[in-house]
Amino acid sequence: MTEPTTSAPANSPLIVLAGATGALGLLIAHQLRRRGAEVRALVRPASLSGAEAESLRQQGVQVVAVDYGSLADLTRACQGAGCVVSALNGLRDIIVETQGRLLDAAVAASVPRFIPSDFSADFTRVSEGSNRNFDLRREFARRLDNAPIRATSVLNGMFMDLLRGTAPVVLAGPRLVLYWGNADQPLDLTTMQDTADFTAAAALDPTTPRYLRVAGEVASPRQLREAASAATGRPYRLLRPGGLGLLSTLISITKTMVPAPNDVFPPWQGMQYLRNMLSGDAKLQGPLDNNRYPGLEWTTVRALLAANR
Repeated sequence: MTEPTTSAPANSPLIVLAGATGALGLLIAHQLRRRGAEVRALVRPASLSGAEAESLRQQGVQVVAVDYGSLADLTRACQGAGCVVSALNGLRDIIVETQGRLLDAAVAASVPRFIPSDFSADFTRVSEGSNRNFDLRREFARRLDNAPIRATSVLNGMFMDLLRGTAPVVLAGPRLVLYWGNADQPLDLTTMQDTADFTAAAALDPTTPRYLRVAGEVASPRQLREAASAATGRPYRLLRPGGLGLLSTLISITKTMVPAPNDVFPPWQGMQYLRNMLSGDAKLQGPLDNNRYPGLEWTTVRALLAANR
């Protein structure tokens, strides 16, 4: 990524960050501070004395405890902000209801801009009902589009970090790249670190459009195999268990056997995400915005896999 700046942008506004103690939120806070921004992190009272909150304080972040159920409390916390950034994560009670109160608070505090917790593939192109977490983002987007505030969503495809984790596509043990459907379907992949860096830049940019689309690398399963082989120096093979129809059947079976309705990422949710990407339905369209902020260096799949050897 880029080297730390030595000074803040001219008249750098205060950025209010919700969800700052989560994995992505911590990275966004760090990148905002690296860019010289004043950051006010909103945390629940129970998190005020935690290690994450202390890490934020050591970076110069103002950590404020708020009651996310109180519009008045959130409105006070948003006062004076140039942008509210949400990195909240959860199900409908968080993505729609809690984030909705945060949006209402930003409007009540006359904050000019709002960046919601989207950070995903292009959910605007995916059919209703095919992905629960995309449905929640679409529901909130409708509310956001009707609010008197300028909104910008950052769409980054899938977090590249998950290739060998929650979304086990690159299997190191058997040296396989697992995919369904077409081995040449392009996939949008961006590391969480790069997404945070871009989001911080966008939060400080008053000219952002409604959607910004970025991808650290666009690679097909076949290209992922090539990257894994090059990164490890050992040959990887492609494994295609079946087509997208079979994957859809497995999703239905998994959801029936392991419904886990209160889990943010049950097994079937990750499978839904892969289906949306491997079908091309959630592919980022048009020219990417990777070059919007000069100096950002995007992590490639090969570099990520080489670092995790």
